Amino acid sequence: MHCDREMAKQRKIINREISWLSFNHRVLQEAADPSLPLVERIKFLGIFSNNLDEFFKVRVATVKRMMDYDRNISRDIRKTIGDKPKNVLKRIQEIVIDQQRQFQEIYQELIGELEKENIFIINEKQLNAGQAEFVRSWFEEEVRPVLSVIMLHNVGKFPYMKDKAIYLATRLTSARKQVQPEYALIEIPGTLPRFLVLPSDGNKKHLIILDDVIRFCLSDVFAIFHFDSFEAYTVKITRDAELDVDNDLSQSFLEKISAGVSRRNKGQPVRFLYDQSIPADLFEYIINKMDLDDDDNLIPGGRYHNFKDFMGFPDFGLPHLVNQAYSPLHHWRLKPQNSIFEVIAEKDLMIHYPYQRFMDFINWLREAAIDPRVVSIKITLYRVARNSKVINALINAARNGKTITVVIELQARFDEKANIYWARKMEEVGIRVHFGIRGLKVHCKLVLVTRKEGRTLVNYAGISTGNFHEDNARVYSDTTLLTCDKRISLEVKKVFLFFENTFKNFTYKSLLLSPNYARRRLLNLIDNEIRNKESGGDAWVIIKVNSLVDREMIKKLYHASSAGVKVRMIVRGICSLIPEEPGLSENIEAISIVDTFLEHSRIFVFCNNGKNQFFISSADLMTRNLDNRIEVTCPVYDPDLQEELRTQIELQWRDNVKARILNRNQDNRYRSNDKPSVRSQHEFYKYLKSKSV
Repeated sequence: MHCDREMAKQRKIINREISWLSFNHRVLQEAADPSLPLVERIKFLGIFSNNLDEFFKVRVATVKRMMDYDRNISRDIRKTIGDKPKNVLKRIQEIVIDQQRQFQEIYQELIGELEKENIFIINEKQLNAGQAEFVRSWFEEEVRPVLSVIMLHNVGKFPYMKDKAIYLATRLTSARKQVQPEYALIEIPGTLPRFLVLPSDGNKKHLIILDDVIRFCLSDVFAIFHFDSFEAYTVKITRDAELDVDNDLSQSFLEKISAGVSRRNKGQPVRFLYDQSIPADLFEYIINKMDLDDDDNLIPGGRYHNFKDFMGFPDFGLPHLVNQAYSPLHHWRLKPQNSIFEVIAEKDLMIHYPYQRFMDFINWLREAAIDPRVVSIKITLYRVARNSKVINALINAARNGKTITVVIELQARFDEKANIYWARKMEEVGIRVHFGIRGLKVHCKLVLVTRKEGRTLVNYAGISTGNFHEDNARVYSDTTLLTCDKRISLEVKKVFLFFENTFKNFTYKSLLLSPNYARRRLLNLIDNEIRNKESGGDAWVIIKVNSLVDREMIKKLYHASSAGVKVRMIVRGICSLIPEEPGLSENIEAISIVDTFLEHSRIFVFCNNGKNQFFISSADLMTRNLDNRIEVTCPVYDPDLQEELRTQIELQWRDNVKARILNRNQDNRYRSNDKPSVRSQHEFYKYLKSKSV
């Protein structure tokens, strides 16, 4: 860490990849937290593992690509990431290996905790006679028919290992000297459950992992050969997930994205994860055949990989092993059989997920679908649920004669297939589907419903910090504003006109739109605080985002701190700014909250000489969000809704249970808990519940 601190001192900034690994360490801390229910801790191991997979597929892949650039532009690359790509990769590997060590220690601890609950994860060598018979029968019926086995001496070229899949690298030997050892590769079927619960044995509950089911039956798999000893070690490859979209003008954009998705699994290796107990001869054989070296991030691990499957670890019906779920609240202003349009017309409405029901938003779309006064619905979609009730409502609206326009982003990473599927389904019923703006991802979350009221067309707008995705709304903490305030709704209408007429420019007084306006307006808002402070007034800024990376924003916040402006930041993930640094950022404090719900809402609050300004946003403070995406940052004008946001922010700032202090050392120290405990997510739920009484 000393090297990292010295680098940071020189740069006044923390490398985004290193900062992201610090965030994932906070996830690992949740797995280690003994105050959490046991199965929840196991799930956090799965979240940590899944996060790390995506990190290698996207961020490490990007750094590896940088190594391939011409030396003439290496100076620009070094300026971008703060060091040579090779050095960054080396530091990533060191941190990941250390975190993998911590991961294995926590996993072993959790196995011991499970045993205290009479739950035992056993391997192939621990089966009793009855369990062995059950496992062998299940293997024959369910596993063997879908098992893919390759004898490596039969193939000239090492077989292609798929991304996301896990394999058993198998070593076959015999006590007879005339039988030469051989190697085989077995793909563990991804279509089968990872855990097999065994028949009950009194009060004890046993389960075995699919990998060990296969290990137990290796003698059956290779029965035709003359081997009597079988060793199997889990290996896994992670590949570059970046989409390569070619310039073939004969293909539609939809076809190009489809082709790019199909090529993704053939990306270049960015990590090789292996069981550290693998024999040296088998390990050398694999990496030589695959032409891998240290630059490909050879990461030693434990006996099992793809721990993301542990997010589905069984709870055996024991309620004390899992979080007691909070039932999403009915919004106190929404009454059964009452029109949601009338509620919005009376006063702006704000829904906070997952504390409140996402179904209220869907019910608004459902009402719009059958309301004879509704003329049209326009919406942006970035990610949607597998069985999307949002899209079903839009399809129903189209069938009811409404004009429906959907701007769907085909390049939403890892959701391209789903978005392609839904785009085609919507086109089939006559919905106008637009695929965004070339060169700019459409990341804003907007809805515009136009309704005829008397002789007037009234625009109702929805602006959200998160996707219109009912599954995400159960675990992502987001905020949606519903309003017919003309200052907002008419500008949301302009955004949709821009999507439909990309060469037409508009001006915006209320919305802060990326890429044309948001950066400048946010910088001006901070400058306003600096001027107010220099004039002797009160001045402060509150920022809640997922990531803070953009260098110009960081520089401006450092400037504000030097001018005496108090800056409080709640940053869930990457934070490249260094808080509370003497001579640099004395007036900046930053925390990160990792808890049951994924903090996802972006909120900005400015003192503005006592006339506080509140904004919600789809954008993080990253260069891609400010310059390369369509994002919307929206003011919240209603005083009651401002108070809701103020309460949420203040509760989070007082959090002393799940808040970690962000600093130069990135050591993720918890806040001192010497006061009454404040767990902000629990307290905000109580606050909203009290308003519903």
